[in-house]
Amino acid sequence: MAIKLEMLRTFRIVAEQGSLTAAAGLLARTPSAVSMTLAQLEAHIGAPLFETDRKNRLTPLGQRVLEESSRATDAFTRSVEAIGRHAISTAGTVRIAAVPSAAITVLPGVIAAFRRIRPDVRLEISDVDSAAVRRRVKLDAADIGILSASSDDPADGNVILEDDLGIVCRKDGAISRAAADSAALSWALLEREPIIANPLCHLVAHDCVPRLLAACNLEARNTTALLSFVRAGLGATVLPRGAVQHQPDELAFLMPTDPTTRRQLRKVRSEDRHLGPAAEAFWEAL
Repeated sequence: MAIKLEMLRTFRIVAEQGSLTAAAGLLARTPSAVSMTLAQLEAHIGAPLFETDRKNRLTPLGQRVLEESSRATDAFTRSVEAIGRHAISTAGTVRIAAVPSAAITVLPGVIAAFRRIRPDVRLEISDVDSAAVRRRVKLDAADIGILSASSDDPADGNVILEDDLGIVCRKDGAISRAAADSAALSWALLEREPIIANPLCHLVAHDCVPRLLAACNLEARNTTALLSFVRAGLGATVLPRGAVQHQPDELAFLMPTDPTTRRQLRKVRSEDRHLGPAAEAFWEAL
């Protein structure tokens, strides 16, 4: 008799529960039926998986089989969930992983337009950094990703927006006062206040930025949090111009030219999987 997934699932639950009775309750089966399934698994393997009949202690082989059983049953569960998502994708759900600034600047308008043509579709938005966007798309935890990249970065994806990066600081802070006395704006102005690090800082090709980041003791990845920290006087940060629109008057956006730094928002998808109709429609809306 070949090993079946149900055998591995039964064995895993018994091992985790430590008794036939508890496992039988979870499996909605009788203890004798559970015991028979375990016996069939052990007969196929050719060695016992438990030290005693009480099923509360695994043999060394049993521990190894539990690890493999957990991997197999978890993988099966993920596959079933993916099949379910694809089965309902004509209406269903579209999962979008986006960098925080895209969630603020791009998605509100796209979602509003999309809802007018597909009001039946559920949208799930994850607010994460660019590395996490790529990871979620790769692992099928997101259908569509929106990430940040430098305008001279050859990374893949389709550009949906390009905008300027600049220094965001308080209007009454040291950076703003120094900028008022400068003929040209420089990224070196960041040296006037503590820098609040975020992934966009790494797109700035100025000598002062790596040094400031190495000494930085405050980092955030959420745009709302970054703006709150700047408003509270905790320092300055680097953000796109669009992220500070409609913000309170106490914030300033300064765009240095040494060099002028632009970032792109790019939409990405898995090349190994087909999008469902709803996700494909949202991709086109972007």
